[in-house]
Amino acid sequence: MDKQRRRDIAQAYKERKVAMGIFSLSCAPTGETWVGMSRNLDGAANSVLFGLRMGSHRNAAMQAAWKAHGAAAFTYSVVETLEEDLSPIGQETWLKGRLRHWIAALEAHPLVA
Repeated sequence: MDKQRRRDIAQAYKERKVAMGIFSLSCAPTGETWVGMSRNLDGAANSVLFGLRMGSHRNAAMQAAWKAHGAAAFTYSVVETLEEDLSPIGQETWLKGRLRHWIAALEAHPLVA
């Protein structure tokens, strides 16, 4: 691969639109669901699952369920994504509002307290 092609690929990566929104993590045996928000949904999935695998996630109840039932019992899913362009303050307001909505709608726990 030549240098220009590498630069083009790197530039395209930097300019990509990152999905932001609301996600959930559910434990089938307990029926519990945790809901969180993120400006980068792909990164959130990696971060949450890495923390759980390492035994160092901030949510003690979710970590205990992970330890008791294992990774196979958990399902990560994107609940809602932000489709419109908003200012950073608008994004934060939208994310917080939708997080409250989905916690109530799914009768879930917040991912972080």
